Amino acid sequence: MTDGALNKSSQSNKIVFYFLLFWTILNAIQASTLELQGDEAYYWLYSRYLDWGYFDHPPMVALFIRIGDSIMHNEFGLRMLTVLASSASVYLLWLILKKYAVDAVAFVLVISGIFIFHIYGFTTTPDAPLFFFTVLFYFFYQRYINEDKLWLALILALVIAGLLYSKYNGVLVIGFTLLANLKLLKRWSFWVIVVLALALYAPHIVWQAQHGYPSVNYHLFERSADHYSFLNTFSYIPGQLLMAGPLIGWFLFCKAFTVKIKDAFIRCLLVNCLGTFIFFLISSARGEVQPQWTFILFAPLVMLVLIHFKQGGGKPKWFMPLAIVNLSIIIIVRVIIIAGFGFAKTYGHLKSYYGFKEWANVIKHKAGDAYVVMIEGFQNPSKYDYYTNSLKCFAYDTRYYRLTQFDIWPMEDSLQHKRVYYLTYYPIKGLSTDTIKLPAGIWYGGWVNDVRTYQKVKFETSLIKIKAIAGQKIKFDLKITNPYPYAIDFGRKGYDHEAVMDACFFKGDTLVTTQKAPDSFTDIKLQPGDSTHYPFTLIVPPQKGNFDVIFSIRTDPFPGSKNSRIIKLMIN
Repeated sequence: MTDGALNKSSQSNKIVFYFLLFWTILNAIQASTLELQGDEAYYWLYSRYLDWGYFDHPPMVALFIRIGDSIMHNEFGLRMLTVLASSASVYLLWLILKKYAVDAVAFVLVISGIFIFHIYGFTTTPDAPLFFFTVLFYFFYQRYINEDKLWLALILALVIAGLLYSKYNGVLVIGFTLLANLKLLKRWSFWVIVVLALALYAPHIVWQAQHGYPSVNYHLFERSADHYSFLNTFSYIPGQLLMAGPLIGWFLFCKAFTVKIKDAFIRCLLVNCLGTFIFFLISSARGEVQPQWTFILFAPLVMLVLIHFKQGGGKPKWFMPLAIVNLSIIIIVRVIIIAGFGFAKTYGHLKSYYGFKEWANVIKHKAGDAYVVMIEGFQNPSKYDYYTNSLKCFAYDTRYYRLTQFDIWPMEDSLQHKRVYYLTYYPIKGLSTDTIKLPAGIWYGGWVNDVRTYQKVKFETSLIKIKAIAGQKIKFDLKITNPYPYAIDFGRKGYDHEAVMDACFFKGDTLVTTQKAPDSFTDIKLQPGDSTHYPFTLIVPPQKGNFDVIFSIRTDPFPGSKNSRIIKLMIN
């Protein structure tokens, strides 16, 4: 290498180093100053119950949080590994691209202009470890293409396990990489990777089997929309362009998808980028595709754009001023969010970053050491648990909501026959005694004596899809199992509140009607782990159309839990 080339390389490294320093400091500031978003608090609870799997995701995010939170219990501690992983990912991208001698200034402009990188440079969700392991995979795969070495195969197996333990989207990286280079099937070391990665991932597969494959049921079935919505598909592409950069996103996608394939690694990047984009475009037919689901495509997108610049003799002259304006917009938005100015505290999901530390302290003052029960999803209960550094708030997953990890954790067991503070977003006549008005919102609280819930009880049936006519009687053979470490009894004796079983008919999110089970349901008594069969005759309502039917157990004052899978009912 000539002196000129060495100087240029040294200068490029210096530019990237200063950018990484700026990037790390900015993310650390935002990680330290913003309160937790609801999902982050939920994943903090993951870290309190370390396991091989969770209802929604694999466990890597729990490990990320547990490490940082064990050092310091504050927002920065929870987000510490995400900040470090983000900077490490950027540096790895630079190392990968050194082979193609990309321009350091262009690298900084493109990286800093990707909007989604700014969001997940400090936010700790499964997407943070997923992106890190995705980039790490490309780093080692680039070498493995040309060096069929056992040590590289072993490292790749570890990285692939990390990918899969981060988020299920990681399987797309593996699948599209193989599709781009089927010659890998002929390598003996490839099969070493497969066997070792599966062995490392086996504990999670076993966990899923032991818990009835909750993640599979949720992501593939429960999350599917009943009908196609053009809006989901129509909004998908603008959402991806925004995530790539408010002003430069369109240009980056154009450059990435028109790169010249000159080696196996570029082909790998293109197949992954284009394949992931198309996969989620098709997925929009099943329901809304959230912008962060495609996070894995932005690593190959960045590399393809910078390689394209090198192939074409450099970036266009107009790109630098446009990229600077693009970055300025993003930085201004970040500063507004950090400071909590203007729209930040009132707009959409952003408002969930503010006021909940105070909210948790106020509720804690009301409830003392008693358990708190909430019915508005998993996010706010998780925030209460985080900001009180306790496990004293339980999310009651109602028949109107979906199942969560709260249906697996042992928290519900501790509530039985206890006096709890019940917090709702609407007043309940005869129960709500407190009206709590705070910048974060308005809640209503009151005390419930002798709590009785059956959120974990599941009704199993082989009937999943049914076609019927109005008034038809459908016989169900429901298998009921007691999952608790104590005996359960659906009768009234010894309880303040009656247990009622309902068949609930939903159209979308609206409860249309219910059908109460006969009094024979209250005769059921089950010892821990025992099961019984209960015959139930469902009478089809007169309205025609498509319905979702679930079976639910309701105990006052709670609105009823979701105790079965969704059954699709089509009434002609």
